[in-house]
Amino acid sequence: SLGSNMLSIRPGARMRGGRHSGSDTAAPFTEKDIRRLKDKFAFLEGVSGRINTTAPVVFGNSNWTTRVTGIHADYIQVRQWVIEEGRNFTDREIRSGGKVAILGQDIIEQLFDGGSPLGARIRIKNVPFTVIGTLQEKGESSWGSSQDDVIFIPISTARMRVSGRSDRSVPDLVGNIYLTVNLDRDMQIAEEELNEFIRELRKIAPGAQDDFSVRNFSEFIRARNETSSTLGLLLAATAAISLLVGGIGIMNIMLVSVTERTREIGLRLAIGARRNDILMQFLVEAVTLCLIGSFFGVAIGIGAGELIRRLIEVPVLLNIPIIFIAISSATLVGIFFGFYPAKKASQMNPIDALRYE
Repeated sequence: SLGSNMLSIRPGARMRGGRHSGSDTAAPFTEKDIRRLKDKFAFLEGVSGRINTTAPVVFGNSNWTTRVTGIHADYIQVRQWVIEEGRNFTDREIRSGGKVAILGQDIIEQLFDGGSPLGARIRIKNVPFTVIGTLQEKGESSWGSSQDDVIFIPISTARMRVSGRSDRSVPDLVGNIYLTVNLDRDMQIAEEELNEFIRELRKIAPGAQDDFSVRNFSEFIRARNETSSTLGLLLAATAAISLLVGGIGIMNIMLVSVTERTREIGLRLAIGARRNDILMQFLVEAVTLCLIGSFFGVAIGIGAGELIRRLIEVPVLLNIPIIFIAISSATLVGIFFGFYPAKKASQMNPIDALRYE
């Protein structure tokens, strides 16, 4: 749900660690600010305010408490939502406070048993709304919460009838502002231009601290990707060390096995077994040991993932290609570390082997 060309602007200065200070006392953003941003910057593809609240929703005998979000029509595109059925809000509905709603899939499941809600009348905080659209399912966010447990309504309607955030001093506040930048535009330059323009709008003196913050989601995505890459390298290094230790263990076990079965090997060679037969016998044994270990490892991994999912409700995906890679890696480890013991067994002198005590 986060695009690499998205920016957010919110009241209050962003402090160390990503926290915001003064968001309650800083001047809020208004509809006028959004119009000025659209007029000033041609590279903005979409601009929307957002007001969040939690409210009870009723349809017939069913009710559900959910997140109700007041938005402009551009918000759907800015946050990469897709209208599955129905339509988006019109400019007239946004301006006039239309009592219309777009539902997420969780709401449809809870109130309509998965059926189509288009045209239905629901009540949000006892205010009647007509359902004009549904959102395509997004699933859980990276924080584990459902993105589909949401209802979108016009931002003007949210101010006047649902959130209670409209007052005489700021009758057209828009909460946080979300916008997308044309992909041809450099995000860093766009962020700097927006920051400078908003400072002018809010009449912030040169050298004074901003009473707002601009967040560049491309930086967030880049940081997240770098973190994922680092974790991936760490896991790969851990896996490589584990394979090395396991492989050495397999080799030692096979060397002991070869030593203990020296007379057996000599007997087989004496009665006509080829050296390649001895080589393949011990290679197959080494690979079999590795495969048994890999199957146990996969089973433990799947079980641990299911336990985590049940205990803390964090989504755990079963990646079939990764399982095949793990089994293939175990096979290669068995071949590589089992080759030396197998080769040693195949090169034994049958006479010396039969004399071994």
